[in-house]
Amino acid sequence: MIDLKEKNSDWSEQKKAKTIFPVLELLRERWSPRSFAPDPISEIQMNTLLEAASWSFSASNLQPWYYYYSHRGTSGFDTMLSCLAPGNQVWAKNAAVLMVSLAKKYREPGKPNIWSKHDLGAANMSLVLQAQSMNIHGHLMAGFDSGKIVETIGIDASAYEPVACIALGYRGDPEKLDSPLRERELEVRTRKPITEIAQKLY
Repeated sequence: MIDLKEKNSDWSEQKKAKTIFPVLELLRERWSPRSFAPDPISEIQMNTLLEAASWSFSASNLQPWYYYYSHRGTSGFDTMLSCLAPGNQVWAKNAAVLMVSLAKKYREPGKPNIWSKHDLGAANMSLVLQAQSMNIHGHLMAGFDSGKIVETIGIDASAYEPVACIALGYRGDPEKLDSPLRERELEVRTRKPITEIAQKLY
């Protein structure tokens, strides 16, 4: 008989980042799963995640971000799910929560905020790392219909732009995914070496 707890423990170790230099364990453990367990995320937990996002850095402390979210089993969740690309709908339907993150376009009337997407990305990372510390996984997605999200949710497109959708939930059994998602879920994670992403100037 397979010990599911032991199996999940082995899988967790396999998915940890194999770093050359030491980094925070929270960063090693963070990754983007597609298999989610049926366990719900409470409203208190969501408030904690949003609080973490609110304390991210931003230019001039403008905090140019906004979130819409819905719990699985609600019409809002179904609406948000329908806006995802078909390939994402297949697995995101099992997430506990779906979110869309928006960047505010202007610092003030007539003055675009060219840093808003950078700041939103930082807020999203803060949210996901807080989630990771609570054993909740986040998977950010670029595969969604931006126009449909704006229309169905009723977003003011002159003020905000949808940038990324987020699926949140507790980790599920990867064996329940169909191929090729199952294989992608189980493969060892890799990254470019730091020599390919940075250069020291003298």
